[in-house]
Amino acid sequence: MPPRRRIDTQPPAPPQGMDDAAWVDVIQKMDEVYSQLVTDEIELEKKNAELEQSQQFIFSVLSAMSDVLVVCDAQGLIEETNAALCELVGRTDQQLRGTSLYDLLADEASVAAARAVMGNRSPTRRGDSIELNLRGTGGDSVPVDANCTPRFAASQRRVGTVLVARPTAEIRRAYQELRTAHEALKRTQQQLLHSEKMASLGRLVAGVAHELNNPISFVLGNVHALSRYSERLRDYLHAVHEGLTPAELQALRTKLRVPHILDDLPSLLEGTIEGAQRTADIVNGLKRFSAVDTETRQEVDLNKVVDRSVLWVSKGAPRDLQLNWQPGEPHLVRGNAGQLQQVVMNLLENALDAIAERPGQTPQLSIAIDAMPSHYLLRVDDNGPGIPEVNLSRIFDPFFTTKPVGKGTGLGLSISYGIVEQHGGVLLASNRLEGGARFEVRLPASELSRVGTPPNGEIFR
Repeated sequence: MPPRRRIDTQPPAPPQGMDDAAWVDVIQKMDEVYSQLVTDEIELEKKNAELEQSQQFIFSVLSAMSDVLVVCDAQGLIEETNAALCELVGRTDQQLRGTSLYDLLADEASVAAARAVMGNRSPTRRGDSIELNLRGTGGDSVPVDANCTPRFAASQRRVGTVLVARPTAEIRRAYQELRTAHEALKRTQQQLLHSEKMASLGRLVAGVAHELNNPISFVLGNVHALSRYSERLRDYLHAVHEGLTPAELQALRTKLRVPHILDDLPSLLEGTIEGAQRTADIVNGLKRFSAVDTETRQEVDLNKVVDRSVLWVSKGAPRDLQLNWQPGEPHLVRGNAGQLQQVVMNLLENALDAIAERPGQTPQLSIAIDAMPSHYLLRVDDNGPGIPEVNLSRIFDPFFTTKPVGKGTGLGLSISYGIVEQHGGVLLASNRLEGGARFEVRLPASELSRVGTPPNGEIFR
């Protein structure tokens, strides 16, 4: 701050010929000038203090920036830097000032990219984003994501460039770690999904075994009959080749009941084929349900999904169960048949478990599918005790269960919720006014449902 100048306020001797009034006017003008000088000097000191504070603030901001900052002129010469850049390249601010920005770049590709941006004659105010490689302290290449913003003078002429860059090595490493964790989470989710499916499948073994026993027994009975028939036909053909008389052949034909065998063969073969086909369908359904799911999506008829789920679950249901389900016209959605079947089976099994908690009353289970303009609504109602209000907000949480230890994993509804969500739908739970619980599955209708069903109608087999 410059020292204050001393102003002598003592008036000089009055010149010859000046009266007292004129001299008083001179003294007043001198006082006014002095007062204005003092005021201007105080204001100047104030402005200087504010300027020092602003400079200190800008310096502290530049020092605190974790991103790299470089201010260049129109020729690419460095005019200003920050501590982050100095630390990254291992040079001081004084060493960097006046040097070329291109000397900091590690490869020709980065130099070319920087020259292209800084040589742009019609840049935007927001600048351009480019990827550069800076030469680090040890000479190694440091990748950065840079934003180059032009500097303009008052005349709107470009006078330089401000480059703000962030090292991306840590970001890429963090992204890679996040991606690895995400892949591990997806694998864990698939394992949980598969484990829950196996648990559901284990509960259905008895029912499925009974379901398989019927067609297998039917096939075995027919095969034994065909075996006996083949022995009789072999004996008859042997007699024909031996050259027996027509009378003897007729007697043998009657004894072996050859006409009856010939009449019975078509029905035996037809029944055997039907039983084998039913067995193959059940096995294929088990394979589809138990296999690890893929991302394959196809047209699925919700009626077929419910039919198969009811068939399997009802094997372990109480004998007096009143099941209200009537399939209607095809309701097509786009999705994975095995996953959707798992959802329906989980809902049915939970409903049966809830019904079992109220012994003494007739168990009732109602299933319905309503067609909406853009989606289908699948409802599963039971007459169990319902869901406590305190549990409604937690019922889809992983590992949450009200069943005794060993009776449930707490994953069925959580996995079902995720499956429905992956199919673009929503799974809701509520209590009915007349008692019992209601689960609703809302799934978007496929395009085929809106334009018509396929000619063969076989969507989910």
